Amino acid sequence: MKSICALLCILALASANQQTRLDIINRVNRNGTTWVAGVNSRFDGKDYSYTRSLCGARTGGPVLPIREIAVDESAIPSEFDARTAWPACTARISEIRDQSDCGSCWAFGAVEAATDRICISTSGANQDRLSEEDLLACCGFSCGMGCDGGYPSAAWQWFTSSGCVTGGPYGDRTWCSAYQLPNCDHHTTGQYAPCGKTEYPTPSCTKSCDSNTTYTTPYSKDKIKFKNSYGVSSSVSAIQTEIQTYGPVEGAIDVYADFESYKSGVYKHTTGSYLGGHAIKVFGWGTDSGTAYWWVANSWNSDWGDKGYIRMLRGSDECGIESGIVAGQFQ
Repeated sequence: MKSICALLCILALASANQQTRLDIINRVNRNGTTWVAGVNSRFDGKDYSYTRSLCGARTGGPVLPIREIAVDESAIPSEFDARTAWPACTARISEIRDQSDCGSCWAFGAVEAATDRICISTSGANQDRLSEEDLLACCGFSCGMGCDGGYPSAAWQWFTSSGCVTGGPYGDRTWCSAYQLPNCDHHTTGQYAPCGKTEYPTPSCTKSCDSNTTYTTPYSKDKIKFKNSYGVSSSVSAIQTEIQTYGPVEGAIDVYADFESYKSGVYKHTTGSYLGGHAIKVFGWGTDSGTAYWWVANSWNSDWGDKGYIRMLRGSDECGIESGIVAGQFQ
């Protein structure tokens, strides 16, 4: 009897959550906001605790020095997209990664921006793809709790102290250390199996390349280090100057329940409760019908949002996007 009651409670909670999501979608679209929300069947039967588990950007961590950079307002264009600004690195910058069922966004945002910066700083000569697996598994407690969340600033500090090896996405054995957790569909139904069936533990740090890799460089010699790591001022013009000079950066945002339903337009929090902190990559900016935005790459694969991307309101520190920018210089 107790097990039946427990099941009924779970089903009732899931139904309530789904109704809340539908209410949020209707409220966003009815109020004529700057963005469009849509039904994501990915959430059927899921509690909000699952979404919270993906929001792995923890507060705290090491405080990085703020990089002092000369800002020339007249040199900042009205629109900028790193994907087209550095054609030799378009493939790297455009990649949408997948953190799977793991709160590893803090690691993904870091390796994505760092990979882009390696390519950009070498004018496309170095196309190495940094391994989210190596950072997630081997940074240890200094970076946080792995799949239970971590600190973006610590990830960049680790790039300077230890360095990161190369690695492909799940199943790609052409680099040193591939991501062990399979792709899955976050907040939508698409080409992969649904997320939420398994909550993966943090992978173990092996400090060796995959046994079945075709990559020939040993783990110890594959480590790629950054020259430094730093924070960026929350000034919009400072962030823009940083991006257009050195490449994409990692940011951290507050995620609310309506974020799940983003489809298109310029997102700004409209309704719904706070779910957690989430790390992302910021790679450009623009204006849509008078609304200024940041270009953001998420790590929930290309089936989520606008082909994996989201445009977020720029200029008012929406969801904290301008307050926690971190990055590093490769050379």
